[in-house]
Amino acid sequence: MTSLSQPSRRLFLGTAALGLGTAAAQLGLPSIAHAESAAGGAALASFVPLRQVEAGLLDVGYAELGPANGRVVILLHGWPYDIHSYVDVAPRLAAAGFRVIVPHLRGHGSTRFLSSATMRNGQQAAVALDIVALMDALRIRSAVFGAFDWGARTADIIAALFPERVDGLVSVSGYLINNRDAIKAPLPPAAEYAWWYQFYFATEHGRAGYDRNRHDFNKLIWRTASPKWAFGDAEFDRSAASFDNPDHVDVVIHNYRWRQSLVEGEARYDDIERRLAAGPTIAVPTIVLEGDANGAPHATGDAAFRGKFTGSYGYRVITGGIGHNLPQEAPREFAQAVLDVAALKA
Repeated sequence: MTSLSQPSRRLFLGTAALGLGTAAAQLGLPSIAHAESAAGGAALASFVPLRQVEAGLLDVGYAELGPANGRVVILLHGWPYDIHSYVDVAPRLAAAGFRVIVPHLRGHGSTRFLSSATMRNGQQAAVALDIVALMDALRIRSAVFGAFDWGARTADIIAALFPERVDGLVSVSGYLINNRDAIKAPLPPAAEYAWWYQFYFATEHGRAGYDRNRHDFNKLIWRTASPKWAFGDAEFDRSAASFDNPDHVDVVIHNYRWRQSLVEGEARYDDIERRLAAGPTIAVPTIVLEGDANGAPHATGDAAFRGKFTGSYGYRVITGGIGHNLPQEAPREFAQAVLDVAALKA
C-alpha cells in the first residue's frame, strides 16, 4: 500500500512519461495556451478559452481540461490568487486521464452574480455552497479536490458536510474551517501582527485603500506569504487581472469582516455555519501539504489539526523555499498528491 505521507513515484512517472505537450495534444486540451510576456520574456501559460455556467447564485467562469469522461478533479484557488495557481498542475492531471475543473471563486475573474440584489457575501458557507452548486450544474456526482487558502477551507467544508461528493482531498495547511467564537480569543502579539491585513480590512480606510490599491496590495501579500518565491511581474499580472472583478472588493472585505464577527452573513447559511462551528471531522482520504517557507499564518506541523481527519491521512512538507501558493510554486508535488489520494478510491 502507498503511504499517504510519501509520494508515489510509480504514479508520477507514469504521468510524466506521457510528456505534457504530447499528452495534451492526444487528449485534445484546448484550455492551455502560451503567450510571450509584454517584456519579451519567457512565454507564460494561461487557461483559454474559459467556460461559463450558471450555478446557484453565480455565472461561474472555469477552465476545463482532460477527457470529458475522466474522473473529476476540482482545483480551488485562494486569495489573493486565481485559477492560474493551477496552470502547471492541471495539465499534469489531464495527461493522467482526469477531467480537471478549475473555477474562479465568487468575486474573482469571470465569475459573476446572476442578480444585482444578491448580497456580495464572502462567508465560508456561501463560498462552499457555490462549489456544490457548480458540481450540480456540471452533473458531477463526486470529485477529488485539491485546494489551498480560501479554496482549502471550501474543500474542507464540502468534505466534512457532504462527504459523498468528495472522493479524496488535498488540502494545503490542513483543517481551515472557521469558528468565529474561537477567533475572538486574542493571540500573542507576533501572531496578531501576521494578520495585519484583516485588521486593516475592518476599517473603512482599509476598504478604500484595498479598492484603490488592490494590485500593489495583493503583490505585497504574494511576497510576504511566499517570501522565497521569485515570481515575476508578468506572472503576478496574469492573476491580478482577476481582481478587477466588479464584486472582488465587496466579497473580500465581507469575508474578513465576517470572520472577525464585525458583520453578519445571511440567514440562509445559518444552519451550515452552526454545523461548521462544531468543528466537524473529515473522513475522506486526505493528504495535507505544507510549504517549508509558508509566510502566511499557519500551525507548525499537523498536531493542531491531525485529529480532525479520521480517514486515510498523510502529511507532507514540501521543501525548497515553498510558500503559501503551493500549487504554483511546487506543481509537480501538488499534482503527485492529487494522484496519490485519487488512487485510494478507484
